[in-house]
Amino acid sequence: MLRDIRAGDEQVLAAAQVIATAAPDVILLTGIDWDHDALALAAFSGLLGDAGHPMPHHFTARPNSGMATGLDLDGDGRRGGAGDAQGFGRFSGQNGMAILSRLPLGPAVDHSDVLWRDLPGNLMPDGTSPEVAAIQRLSSTAHWDVAVQTPDGPLHLLAWAATPPVFDGPEDRNGRRNHDEAAFWLHHLPEAPFVLIGNINLDLVDGEGRPEALHALLDHAADPAPRGAWQPPQDGANAGHRGDPALDTAEFASDGPGNLRVDYILPARTLAVAGSGVLWPAPEDPLAEAVAMASNHRLVWVDLAPGAQMAVRTDD
Repeated sequence: MLRDIRAGDEQVLAAAQVIATAAPDVILLTGIDWDHDALALAAFSGLLGDAGHPMPHHFTARPNSGMATGLDLDGDGRRGGAGDAQGFGRFSGQNGMAILSRLPLGPAVDHSDVLWRDLPGNLMPDGTSPEVAAIQRLSSTAHWDVAVQTPDGPLHLLAWAATPPVFDGPEDRNGRRNHDEAAFWLHHLPEAPFVLIGNINLDLVDGEGRPEALHALLDHAADPAPRGAWQPPQDGANAGHRGDPALDTAEFASDGPGNLRVDYILPARTLAVAGSGVLWPAPEDPLAEAVAMASNHRLVWVDLAPGAQMAVRTDD
């Protein structure tokens, strides 16, 4: 990714343009590669500065994606493949997470080393071998609690990017893990103001997955239901969807799952929301080309009202 940034890759430049246009106070990026010295993140931050929206404060940490386990986790008879890592990845750090902020960050707590078996009431599949259970982490990417130091005091970003609840067999390993990645926060909600934020990879109405944990989180957090200004034609798989297409946050093939709502910002119920949306412009909008080039996920935003006055964004 650092090579692509330095080469002026058009997708990277489009992502920087979209973020600079949205002008967030703080943003969670998912699907961004991690490197040990955070050189790629620093280079991307530099692009944002060049685009007129400096975000000098950063947090990232090694994700579980691509972290080798030495075991055959996907049962293909071989070790060392992308499906044998703690989280799917062809190299350590692939598709990690990062937070950029206009405001100071910290302290941060990284929960990514928590074992799946140690989550109370976990749904780890029956028959998981003791060898696998002894090393398998819950987070497919990461679970972070990062404080943003706002003028009104710290706001905790509870950030994660979950595995899709598909691409497995009848044991539903990915569906169970996706559920438990959300359920983790039910045991780690802080007393301080917080925002649950990330690519949860679960649509509460359409698509596959186990929604119970996300519904339980909504007992503690509000759903501002961010809406896009425009939606693609609702044909193919989209024609069979029951959810409001204005809530969709990701564009998937119409001959596959169709467009889904998988990216969320859920503020604690003690916080007042002043506005929200999904940055999904109509084709004739000058920003539309950059939005489509940046990612198949759309930038989701929530503005918090005075008393917790910040703009919070997530982008993949």
